[in-house]
Amino acid sequence: MSEKEFVHFHCHSEFSINTSLIRIPALVEHAEKNQFKSIAITDSFNLFSAVKFYQKSIAKKIKPIFGSELKIKNSEGDIYSLIALCKDHQGYLNLSELISIAYSYEQGIEGIYLNESDIVKHNAGLIFISTAIKSDISRDLISKNVDDAILKANTWKGLLGDRFYLAVQRTQKENDEFHLSETLKLASKLDIPVIATNDVQFLNKADFEAHEARICIADGMLLDDPRREKRISSEQYYKSAEEMTSLFSDLPQLITNTVELAKRCNVHFSLFEKNYLPVFPIPEDMTISQFFREESSKGLEMRLQGTDLDRDLYFERLNFELDVIIKMDFPGYFLIVSDFIRWSKKNDIPVGPGRGSGAGSLVAYALSITNVDPIKHGLLFERFLNPDRISMPDFDIDFCTDRRDEVIEYVSQKYGREKVSQIITYGTMAAKGVVRDVGRVLGHPYGFSDRIAKAIPNDLKITLDKALLPPNEGGSDELRTRYDSEEAVTTLIDLSKKLEGLTRNVGTHAGGVVIAPSKISDFCPIYKASDTDGIVSQFDKDDVEAVGLVKFDFLGLSNLTVIDKTLKTIKRESLSEEDIDIDKLTLDDPKVYELLQRTDTTGIFQLESAGMRGYLKKLKPDNFEDIVAMLALYRPGPLDAGMVEDYIDVKHGADIKYPHPLLEEILKPTNGVFLYQEQVMKSAQVLAGYTLGGADILRRAMGKKKPEEMAKQRDVFVKGAAEKEIDEKKANEIFDLIDKFSGYGFNKSHSVAYAYISYQTAWLKSHYPAPFMASVLSGMMDDTDRVAFTVSETKKMGLTINKPSIAEGKFEFGILDEKTITYGLGSIKGVGEAFINEIVNERSSNGEFKDLFDFCLRIDKKFLNRRAIEALIYSGAFDIFKHNRATLLETYPIAIKQAEQQQKDQMLGQGGLFSEQKIDSYEAVYRIKNELDFNHKVKLEKGVMGYYFDTYPTDEHIKTEKIISAKLLRNQRFRENRESRVIAYISKLNFRTTNKGDQMVSILIEDKDISINAVVFAKNMDKVREHLNIDEVCLFTGKISKDFRDEWQLTVEDIEPIENEKQKHVKFVEIILNQKHLNRIDQLQEIINKNSGDCPVRFRIIRENAQGLIKLDKEIGFKASKENQLKIDDFLGNSCVNFIYQ
Repeated sequence: MSEKEFVHFHCHSEFSINTSLIRIPALVEHAEKNQFKSIAITDSFNLFSAVKFYQKSIAKKIKPIFGSELKIKNSEGDIYSLIALCKDHQGYLNLSELISIAYSYEQGIEGIYLNESDIVKHNAGLIFISTAIKSDISRDLISKNVDDAILKANTWKGLLGDRFYLAVQRTQKENDEFHLSETLKLASKLDIPVIATNDVQFLNKADFEAHEARICIADGMLLDDPRREKRISSEQYYKSAEEMTSLFSDLPQLITNTVELAKRCNVHFSLFEKNYLPVFPIPEDMTISQFFREESSKGLEMRLQGTDLDRDLYFERLNFELDVIIKMDFPGYFLIVSDFIRWSKKNDIPVGPGRGSGAGSLVAYALSITNVDPIKHGLLFERFLNPDRISMPDFDIDFCTDRRDEVIEYVSQKYGREKVSQIITYGTMAAKGVVRDVGRVLGHPYGFSDRIAKAIPNDLKITLDKALLPPNEGGSDELRTRYDSEEAVTTLIDLSKKLEGLTRNVGTHAGGVVIAPSKISDFCPIYKASDTDGIVSQFDKDDVEAVGLVKFDFLGLSNLTVIDKTLKTIKRESLSEEDIDIDKLTLDDPKVYELLQRTDTTGIFQLESAGMRGYLKKLKPDNFEDIVAMLALYRPGPLDAGMVEDYIDVKHGADIKYPHPLLEEILKPTNGVFLYQEQVMKSAQVLAGYTLGGADILRRAMGKKKPEEMAKQRDVFVKGAAEKEIDEKKANEIFDLIDKFSGYGFNKSHSVAYAYISYQTAWLKSHYPAPFMASVLSGMMDDTDRVAFTVSETKKMGLTINKPSIAEGKFEFGILDEKTITYGLGSIKGVGEAFINEIVNERSSNGEFKDLFDFCLRIDKKFLNRRAIEALIYSGAFDIFKHNRATLLETYPIAIKQAEQQQKDQMLGQGGLFSEQKIDSYEAVYRIKNELDFNHKVKLEKGVMGYYFDTYPTDEHIKTEKIISAKLLRNQRFRENRESRVIAYISKLNFRTTNKGDQMVSILIEDKDISINAVVFAKNMDKVREHLNIDEVCLFTGKISKDFRDEWQLTVEDIEPIENEKQKHVKFVEIILNQKHLNRIDQLQEIINKNSGDCPVRFRIIRENAQGLIKLDKEIGFKASKENQLKIDDFLGNSCVNFIYQ
């Protein structure tokens, strides 16, 4: 052995989560550079990185050693640490089992642990290392409990024999040397081998500070906090063999032992060699292939019943596909998918018509996996399963979002819970987030770090290095300038770079589910974040497939939920004489295309966006293929290449020029545009004699653009074209053309499948608008911005949406009739679903609520909390009781108190003879108050609803237009360069810094259903700055013109709060007095004096049969503000003060 050989057996990677900076690729490169022949990873209770670690190591001809640091609980409840290494495949299986067992236990404050009995049962093929400092033996030695240490060491040796090692370290920690000395004595006495370790947490010594920052981020501490416990030393880096040999030069055997131990660890992964499917139950007298053929044939027979389709054509295609699938040994996969989809449909769980290339399979159609006829739509099976290139099929299945978990539960019950899991994902420390995190641990104020983070461009793939580039390369000038000129920013960014991209948490894949033939832990460990979370595999989607597990995608699609709810509402409300089978709609309904042509596409799957509406307006779709095409075209590539315009132009009469006459039949359906990947494949077949399987390989080669493969394919294409009498020059031109557009080509199978959902949602909206929009709104109740937009769009359709009401509202939106939608109380902030269900159930059982007191009496007291009741009042849900909201707010505590007492009395049996009957007697005494100020009222309403539903801040100023010679935004006439005085409220503010360093602001101003952008340039900022307040109604003076987006914009010269402007036009203040007020004149005079101004005051005195005016002296003036108006109204009673305008 070379004296420079050594193996680190205690090493954590970034997958230990919240500790370690070591990334797998960097570790392997470091090991190669430093000539390590073997490397081990021992992450805490996981094998997250096992496959990636194996692949990277083997590629560099370095032996990977798999292990994990485990926490063990003894019979006294003490928890200590052991490292388990995989000696062989049996050891890997047992380590996987042990980790899985740990996550199956209840997780308390102690975290994840194993019991000692678990090690006894599952230690075969594993080598255990008693860790330095943290093991049970180490702790006894450090505590000088030598006898206990000997007893425990003997126990472990008795159980494991020569598979037990002791570890020591020299990391400059307090107890390292004492522990080393005592361990050597113990090892000598009991003949147990000892190895040198370093508890590695980072690769290089210079990474220590970054590692400390990562620890602080996880612990919520500051780097310079003197109270912070420092658990890691700067010596815990991945030292070279030379450094470790030098460090233990007095104990060379400890170094040698690591090399010998490495020789004992030999685990090999068979990756991408075999797929492991669960066993699908079939009749005993049939093979799976026979059963598969029979089920497929039966299914196709059912599909063809009652049609005049060419049976021979369909069964010829079916048998071709069956032969391919059986040859590839995939019948089990198809049967499994078919089974859980059929179960879903049988149990009324909505399933999508298909997704991805699987919609191109007739077998999938026959087995009810998809609902798309591939022959009808010209879809290719070879795009899904290529006979010339064996690869695992992949069906992505869309389910109703609300019930997807029921399908996963069915699969778990059918195949066994231990064989089914969802798939893990790893979250990383992204650029903006890591800057904020590092800024916090460095002690910077949040605003400082947040400003730096906001200077990073909003790009999903942004990195800090890219953010420091010039703007034309995707970077930020502001960030680069501050990085170069401010030391604090330089330090922050440099430290953040070292942490950027590290794994910071784990999650669950949106739809991936693994179904194994045996328990999951036979392939990889399971993981469970908490007792309430579901089980996931410890390998991500790529790694589970690498080891042969088959991933099934159970995806949730909210549009299916919308369709389902709409259909159930139609049936429940008897809006259709017949049950609607959404899967059997004809695809030529005129109402659908009329709706699309007028771009009324809110709620329509994939067709909602403003950009898509613009193209639909130009296209004027009138057939299903137009919908299919638009779903394929509305993507960055085709949009940038002008393919959408070409498609639209040809539809409206432009000439088509085909690259070759043989391509006319292929390109004519898409107006001469190479739109689909299937067209690329068919073109290769027609022009150059490719098989469709070979054409799929060509398509893939064009996608990857590998020069060698492309040259090979070009040669095949040109030779094949020659046989079709196409000369070499023309063949090369066509090849280049196909190559160009292949990069834009979309999977037609996917586009057709999703076009069905687009069509179905459009059909429901065009025929049953109220139920459809109610369902759409119910699906977005947590997103008030979307609710606000959709409510506005729904009103534009001519539908009525009633305001919230406890007399008719349920948790979700519903309908009263074909034109009226009831508001979903669940979208009101602060009102829980259980409370709403209590209201609905009580109303259904015992009739409408008579008043506020009746409501409180009949609702269980546990639901009568202040926040929920006030939210309902603010929203207007109690307006049915004919008292204003101020009175309701003042009265509800009395009503609750009275109800609680009566419910308590009833519960205690104090109702006498009728104690078992429901108490319904109460005293309804309201505390009458003046109505809330208009502005206050609408703001409270917005606070719980998230937007202005039916009343807007500007509504109060409808009569103000004439007073101040201005127009509400809703009444504004838009003309280019028109000088305007506009009344609107401020909805959003976006401050920006100009190139000169000055500040300007972009303002979204709104009024009812209209909004435009207003901009204040730097020269006017100082005079308007104090008036820039969200929700403030203002008078905007400026010029209206079109902006670069061809939308109206107001260039603002001045802004004035509307009340300030109105105040300038008050002629005099009139105070209305009745007989009751006359004895309060002195107090009234005092209020006027305290709020004096220059506006004349007069009293209008009203008696039973007469009224008169008294003008006060000119010296007695009043400041005519809304605030002062409310003071007198509160003193005298509601609406006693009027401002008389000029």
